[in-house]
This record gives sequence, structure tokens and C-alpha cells, in this order.
Amino acid sequence: MSAHRSAHRSAHRSTRALIAAALLLPLAACAADTEKKPADTKAADTGGAFPYTVDNCGVKTTYQKAPERAVTMNQHVTEIMLELGLEKSLTGTAYLDDQVLPRHRKTYDAIPVLAKEYPSKEKLLAANPDFVYGGYASAFDAKDGRTRDELKKSGIDSRLNIEYCAKGRTTLDEVYREIDEIGRTFGAGDRAQKWITEARATVKKTEERFKGREPKPVFVYDSGDKTAQTVGGTGIGNELITRAGGRNVFAGIGKAFGDATWEQVVAGKPEIIVILDYGATTVEQKKKRLLDDPVLRDVPAVKNKKFAVLPLSDAVLGVRAPEAITKLASQFSE
Repeated sequence: MSAHRSAHRSAHRSTRALIAAALLLPLAACAADTEKKPADTKAADTGGAFPYTVDNCGVKTTYQKAPERAVTMNQHVTEIMLELGLEKSLTGTAYLDDQVLPRHRKTYDAIPVLAKEYPSKEKLLAANPDFVYGGYASAFDAKDGRTRDELKKSGIDSRLNIEYCAKGRTTLDEVYREIDEIGRTFGAGDRAQKWITEARATVKKTEERFKGREPKPVFVYDSGDKTAQTVGGTGIGNELITRAGGRNVFAGIGKAFGDATWEQVVAGKPEIIVILDYGATTVEQKKKRLLDDPVLRDVPAVKNKKFAVLPLSDAVLGVRAPEAITKLASQFSE
């Protein structure tokens, strides 16, 4: 498991409350829930207008102008910036989980990488940023001196991807809101709205293509041996599964990622196992671990060798979400 995911997991271990009986979310109900338009997305009114005030995870910031020297920490927020054509506003990046989207590789390679994982506070400050954008809560870890309050004392504004501060379930509305608010912050509201319009069309097309299918129970295997690190019910991963025609057997876990016992995996009777692809452990190694576990021998997905694969960067809140739904839907229908 990568260090930022491990830090996030440890910080919440005391609140871990697993539910053995899975909460199965109907596809139709979710679709009705999440197709409403996100609030405050009229970028035509404020796309390049300042001052712009935004409340992000309880931190209210007023921007008099767009940040000019941003640092992104975590791949999915770096890709949001690149997708909106904001590479000239980036003075540095940090922490990849896997490969940057091919369409952004050349642009990404031209931006300084401050650290393979998270940079020290000293290295971060040496880049002289005026804005730091973190993808996971661990980006602003107190023990490393990178809290948002500490950065503010140094005159640096910040933003945390809203997947890690959203109350309740994270849906596509939060994806659209994240893109919208980043667009407005950097004076690129029109570009953000264009992306949102295209994303909605992609999701609609996928749902129309696969509508009418009975949702299948799905278990997401991230990592773990003694227990299974999996996708819970509050993160965008749960939304992707549901939109793709699945039912997350661990939707009852009240966080984006959490631990489940193998006995709970068995009780969930998943018909499909989604393997998250990242890090040093390969997809084939993860499959072997699941197939070789005698505890799992009667799990339908294991008996039928029914696996789907999704890069970790697809399973977090970012610009990959619409295409990730299409990927999963296609694999679920095989």
C-alpha cells in the first residue's frame, strides 16, 4: 500500500466500524440521486471573475486573482490541473500512484517533480508556491508540518480534494463541483464547464448502453492479507461501482477506503471482484492471493474467476471518473 494511503488509513483507524451485512445501493436510486446539477456551477458568470470566495473543507478563502505558483500533491489533482490546461500555473508536482494519463504525459514531464512521494515542508516551501492542492488528507499531515494552517502562516493558500471532506456519500456531483471550483479559482471556469458538460454526456451514454441490467454484488480488493483494504460507501469508488451496474458489498463502511475481514467478504457473496492496480504488487499477484485463499473458495467471483481491473487513479475523485464508469460497466457485462 502506498504511503499516503497508509497514512490516511492509520489516521482513521480508531473510527473504523465495519458493517458485516452489506448495504446494497440500487443503481436506479443512485442515478436519481446524483443527476441533479451541482450547486454554484454557472461558470459563465464567474469563470474569470475575481474576487472569488470558496469554502473548501471548512476553510474559506477569497482569491483576488488566480494562483500563479501552484504545487499539486497526488496524481489525481495534478491531472485535474492538466485537464483544465493549467500547466503554466504549476510550479511543481509530487506523488504518482501510477502512470499519468497519456494525453498529459508530455505536459507533465515538463513540470518539476518535487518528490517521489510527499515533499518535506522545507522542500515544499523552497518551491515558493502560492497555492498547494492536495488529493488525500495525508497531503496536509500535521507530523510533517504541512497542515493547511501552517501553510497559511507562510502565506500559502491550499485546497483538499473534496472526497476527503464530503459529508455522506460522494457522488458525481462532487466530481463536477471539484472541477468547477478549481476552474473558478484559476480563472478557467468556462473550461471547467465544458469538461462537466462532456463528462455528463459520457456518463449518460454509458448508462443508456447498459441500462436494464440487474446490479451484481461487487467487492473491491485494494490490498491486504490479514484483512482486506477495500472501497467503502462514502468515496467516489462506491459511486463508480453503482453507476457501472454493480452493488458495492461494503457500501456500509463509512469512509472512502476501509478494512473488512475475509469472513465479511465471504458473507457478501460478491459475483465480481475489482482489483485496484497500483504499486509494487501486480494484478496477477493479487489474483493469485485471492484464488489461493481457502477461505474464499466458495465466493462466487473466486469460483468463476470473475475479476475486473481498475487503476487506483481511476478510483479516486478526479477527471478519470466518467471513463472509469465506462471501463467498469464493460467489464461487469463480460
